[in-house]
Amino acid sequence: MSTFLFNLHGHHVAFRRTQEDKFLFDKHGHWLGWFPWGDNDAVDKTGKYLGTVVGNRLLRRTFQPYRGYPGYPGYPGYAGYPGYPGFAGYAGYQAGFTDVDAAQFQD
Repeated sequence: MSTFLFNLHGHHVAFRRTQEDKFLFDKHGHWLGWFPWGDNDAVDKTGKYLGTVVGNRLLRRTFQPYRGYPGYPGYPGYAGYPGYPGFAGYAGYQAGFTDVDAAQFQD
């Protein structure tokens, strides 16, 4: 079952195919990045920090220490249509985090 991720305002921005999936996709099923360290920190396809999963939110730390080049995981294939996630509601202020830049997501 897909795990939907939202921004601070509650809008759906990304998803994972399962909770343990190492790949991250935008809401249209295009590959955004992956989770190379097995935690909640995601990098984009070039290996740069993209964001961190905090609960059901994909947020960007205001300061993220460099963790080294994560390598390249290989192409994940087509994710398919994730379904309709609904609306998560406003999350309020999250200390040390902002929304991931909307330019990262394809529309």
